[in-house]
Amino acid sequence: MSALFVKSIKFLIGIAFVVALLLALYSTVSGLISDPPAETAEHEFHEHPRDAELSSAGLFGTFDEQQLQRGFLVFEKVCAACHSLKYASFRELEGIGYSEAQVKAIAENWPIPQPTINRDTGEATTRPNMASDRFPLPFANNVAAAAANNNAVPPDLTYMAKARHDGPNYVYSLLTGYQEQPAELLEHFPAAKTPSGLHYNPYFANLNLAMPKPLTQEGQVEYLDGTRPTVDQMAKDVSAFLAWTAEPTLENRHAAGFATILFLIALGILTFGAYRSVWAGVKH
Repeated sequence: MSALFVKSIKFLIGIAFVVALLLALYSTVSGLISDPPAETAEHEFHEHPRDAELSSAGLFGTFDEQQLQRGFLVFEKVCAACHSLKYASFRELEGIGYSEAQVKAIAENWPIPQPTINRDTGEATTRPNMASDRFPLPFANNVAAAAANNNAVPPDLTYMAKARHDGPNYVYSLLTGYQEQPAELLEHFPAAKTPSGLHYNPYFANLNLAMPKPLTQEGQVEYLDGTRPTVDQMAKDVSAFLAWTAEPTLENRHAAGFATILFLIALGILTFGAYRSVWAGVKH
């Protein structure tokens, strides 16, 4: 009787397992064949970043110092009025080819002073920037930043090229992607009309952003190396600069990775040779 009872229990457990498996399979299949999510304006009209063709892209990418300096100039003359670079310091600019004296001059002449505290009175004050300082914030706080930018706080740009998918290309595409809303979009999604005060850009996540077009015309920044400062060129240059601020050690990482691969290849060859030598006289 006990053996029959055990067999019955095992049979019931088996039936329960099969039923559970069928339910799980049904749930998965029904999820796959269910109606697709409703189309949205963001889904239909959002575009993937275009290739900026930066020299730092790819497995063997390297930075172009002249382009990085041009990009820093674009950031200084255009972007720094609203966006911060609070995780980078002035002296790091030596990494893109500026001398120590040039970095010191850039810091001292930066239009936004460094906030500090008067040691005698304890009151908030400012002082000229030093090379060791980080870039000062363009606004005192987020409330002031939002008040000056249509209630949107401009994001810090130090790591923007890492914070966004395909970051450098995203920055380039965003800066050059401002346009009028397509009539087709409004025809299919009337509620997606760009609100007053916002600007249509298909490379932005929800198609509309508070930042007006920052690069508006050729010659907005004067390049010292003779490069023609077109809107497209300025966008590429500042994208390259932000790729550097996000990962200034990129070239070292690429070099270390390449050296490691060569070492592993050499080690593999030596190991295989040692194996053949040790087992050469053994009949397999």
